[in-house]
Amino acid sequence: MRFHNLSPSPYSRLLAFAAWVGVTMLALPLNAEPTPLSQETFLRAKHVTVGILEDTQDQRTPEKPGKVVVRGTGFHLRDGYVITARHAAEKHIPSTGTIIQKQIRLLTHDLHELSADLVGESAFMDVVIYRVAEPHRSKLQEGTSFAAGDVFSGMEVFTVGYPLGWGPTMAFGRLGNTNTFLQTVETRLIQADLSACSGNSGGGLFNAQGEIVGIMHAIIQTEKEETQAHCSRMTFAIPGILAERIVNAALAGKPLMFSKLGVLMTSVREGTKLRMAVKEVVDPAKAAGIQKHDILLAIEDTEILDGAQLKNYLIERTTPGQKVSVKVRRIDADLTFHVVLGGG
Repeated sequence: MRFHNLSPSPYSRLLAFAAWVGVTMLALPLNAEPTPLSQETFLRAKHVTVGILEDTQDQRTPEKPGKVVVRGTGFHLRDGYVITARHAAEKHIPSTGTIIQKQIRLLTHDLHELSADLVGESAFMDVVIYRVAEPHRSKLQEGTSFAAGDVFSGMEVFTVGYPLGWGPTMAFGRLGNTNTFLQTVETRLIQADLSACSGNSGGGLFNAQGEIVGIMHAIIQTEKEETQAHCSRMTFAIPGILAERIVNAALAGKPLMFSKLGVLMTSVREGTKLRMAVKEVVDPAKAAGIQKHDILLAIEDTEILDGAQLKNYLIERTTPGQKVSVKVRRIDADLTFHVVLGGG
């Protein structure tokens, strides 16, 4: 198996063996009731979705317009701000390598071709923000928003995009593992059982209310034949809860600061169960009373099972300066400490 970013560009596609990922489809709860998906929701999602156009202009003949080739997908959030995947906005320059384009062209659902300027991007995640020039913002007639709260396995979702460069098309499915990983980013991804292809990168993953719960990021290739274009139902998305933090920081013109607890973790066995223990401790955890060899049980009443979960909790749900409760086991006693998180 191989995994691929969902942009058809040969410059930005990341290939690596992914057998170690261990993606597991989780069962839909027996009492889960499907939420009716309305035509109004579909129509709004279609209207907020845009195609990211490939730069096909030949600099040797600037008077001749380039071809219209859609290389990725994005969505209009509000006020002309368009969100897409970072790798869908990359351009390969032979002399300098791969760069993020300062300006891109968008294709709306009703075939308006608009330019948009770079506002902000995240080196940490596969997210980039552009803004359409003020005279043309009215052509983006509808916007969307990020969903409040987190997602759960079995949730109904759909996406609108430009698979293989054409569309817009829709694909429907359910979420599987909401806490899985690939080598392409440094935090968790949401896995969905939903058809996606090269070209879906940067599109919105919508819930039944038409809100953004994720940004389309990558697929795992399941076919044996190696080709330029790929499709799969093994789909991965950037969590909306994290993407919203990245977007809000960029729109505010501030660097996104992540919280630091001040612990280095290691796996230990507690009976038959693997737990995370403190291998090294510095401030602010040390100042709050947490010690080396303490077994970490929970943060803010959320059970912590591994180091990746702790990292994601701090990234997605806390801010520097926030006071959090940390529950640990020291020998035979369960203790709770209150840590004022650092930043960086």
